Amino acid sequence: MQPIWNPADAAAHNRINRVKNKTLNGLWSICRFLLIIGIVFIIVYPILMKFSVAFKAKEDIYNPTIYMIPVHFTLDNFKLALDLLDYWPLLLNTMTYVVITMVLTTMSTALAGYGFARFKFPGSNLLFGLVVLTILIPMSTLMVPMYLHFRNFDVLGLVHLFTGKEGINLLNSFWPSVITSATGTGLKAGLFIYIFRQFFRGLPKEIEEAALIDGAGGIKTFFTIMLPNALPPLITVTLFSFVWQYNDTFYTSLFMSDSALMPLKIASFPADAGQYLSALAGLGASGKMDPNYVALVVDTGILLAILPLIVLYLFVQRHFVESVERTGVVG
Repeated sequence: MQPIWNPADAAAHNRINRVKNKTLNGLWSICRFLLIIGIVFIIVYPILMKFSVAFKAKEDIYNPTIYMIPVHFTLDNFKLALDLLDYWPLLLNTMTYVVITMVLTTMSTALAGYGFARFKFPGSNLLFGLVVLTILIPMSTLMVPMYLHFRNFDVLGLVHLFTGKEGINLLNSFWPSVITSATGTGLKAGLFIYIFRQFFRGLPKEIEEAALIDGAGGIKTFFTIMLPNALPPLITVTLFSFVWQYNDTFYTSLFMSDSALMPLKIASFPADAGQYLSALAGLGASGKMDPNYVALVVDTGILLAILPLIVLYLFVQRHFVESVERTGVVG
């Protein structure tokens, strides 16, 4: 005998399901909120501490009642860090270096990515596999050959043929980074080529066919049609290249160890700050400054170093997130 259908029971069952779904959705929202808060705390907390320390006076160092907000606000830490870093000339020199390498890296990797996406030739898949392999190879394994290559730089033996020298020493100049960036072999170039290749493969070929009918060649099609349509990967690669070049210590220490660049200055900043503050306090070479006070100045210098990146992110974070989503980097 079949049970008699009861509308009241069905309505009660639907209410129970709705309450259950609302409860599960509420729990998931709470878990997601806590996860996001935890991630934001891990990222933002060190930056907030840097700001707190930068405005802290010397007499607040050993005050146990101070946690985040100093009792005595001061700008002396900024003045000392600015003088010690020679900040504005250093920032200008670093920005010049970063912008040049960023533009060259973006253009060379975009051209290489377009070539891999659209032109097939014998060994193209093998060559692209080697490009992807460069993403996996540790940079330290290339240190010695790259150093020797640019210490005696020569192209097809032409320098030795005309001058009799082993090559041209390009170390302690921008030229090694300029050459590697312009040839698509610079910092993270393999990843950038992969991003451009994946994006150009997703564009319809009919666009290029229409341009070919109109008489445009491969180079003209790339610069007038394909590149303007590749705005999302251009933004992604440009920002990635800027940040990684700005923070890079491998190429700068390998090729430009004597240059005035931000990564090199920050690497030696703790030792320089200790000596500078000791001399400023009249302690002499044998004197030792309070390490906690030295840490205040060092943290302020680090804050000044990352400040351009923070300002950049505040202006372009919306475009950056949209470009990453549209390029499919995370997919």
